[in-house]
Parts: sequence; structure tokens; C-alpha cells
Amino acid sequence: MEIHQPSVVLLAITPDAEKLIEEAGRTCYLSLSKMTDDSERNFIRNAIKRGHHSILEHASASFRILGASRTFTHQIVRHRIASFSQQSQRYVDETEFNYIVPPEIKANIEALEIYREFIEHSRETYNKMRELGIKKENARFILPNALESQIVFSANFRELRTVFNVRLDKAAQWEIRRVCLQMLLILKEKAPSVFGDYIINENDWTAYSGL
Repeated sequence: MEIHQPSVVLLAITPDAEKLIEEAGRTCYLSLSKMTDDSERNFIRNAIKRGHHSILEHASASFRILGASRTFTHQIVRHRIASFSQQSQRYVDETEFNYIVPPEIKANIEALEIYREFIEHSRETYNKMRELGIKKENARFILPNALESQIVFSANFRELRTVFNVRLDKAAQWEIRRVCLQMLLILKEKAPSVFGDYIINENDWTAYSGL
């Protein structure tokens, strides 16, 4: 099946994340007595402006990412201050795999036809290998990077800001921008004091910090 748009699901987030970050930060300055019901917003924004980012590491979020390719996962796993659990081609049968179609190829009729032919040839070759008794761990060598590869991604808030700063730049690849923008939109709602400074352009899936 062709997939044209990835999707992101929030699996978990640190409870009361922003209050936790504020308390961690105020511990550094012994200013816990200044905490109020809504004091976290200004405290966190000021901490980020001053470069005091280590306190953001006390909170984290986990996402399930679907409808993205192994091309995408090869990029996201480079962020090493994070945890990943990825669909295994060694153990998962890929005879009926889903695959991602890049927008540029989708928009070109001739290119799209060539692309689909290649994908289906890869599927046919993989299936023939399996019929010949070749193990999945060896048959997978002929599978293209276009295949969907589900992954669970967890990172602390500091690392997530680093990911967004790098991967939501206009120079980043289109697929990782789409995925990261969905994560950012979720976190702007769940932790606005930490992520609310990002200015988003949904037309090209980019964002930058306004601080």
C-alpha cells in the first residue's frame, strides 16, 4: 500500500512536566518559595533564553511514528540522547509491505510509474526469496528504503528542542520535517512553556524558535 503522509501518536509524557522543570531549576537558585500556580511559564522561558537548558532534561515524551520510511528512521536515530524501538525486518515478514511515495515523485507521472514498478519488483523478488526458503534476515537485503518502518521515539525535552532546531530547518529532508512538525504541534499544546516559542510554517513543515 502506498503511504503519502506520516502520522505521530503521543504515547507518554512526564506528568506535570513544566512544574517539574521549574522545581528543578529553582533548586539551583534556592528560590522554591517563589513558585506559584502559574510561575512556570516565565521561569522556563527565561531559563531557555539564558541558555540554562539542562533543567529541560527532567521531562520527556514518547511518540509512535507510523507511515514513515526507513530513510526517515536512518536520520532520526542519529540523535543519540534518545531511545528507539524500531520495527525489525529480521523478524517481521515483509511480503505485504507498505511504502512511502515522496511528493516530488508523486507529482511526476512518469517518475511515479517507474517508482511503482521498482517497488513491486522488489516485493516480487523478496517473496521469491522467501519461497526459496531464504530467511527473512537475509531476504531483507533487497528491500528498498521506501518501506514503512514503524518506530517508537523517546527523548527528554532538551534533546527534543535540539531535534526540532535541526530537523525543522528548511534545509532538512521533507519527510523528517513532516514527522517532527507533528511532534512539535503536540508538545506546543502539552508543554507550551517549553515549546510555545516556536514559530511554525505548516506550508513547508518548518519552524524556528522565536526567543
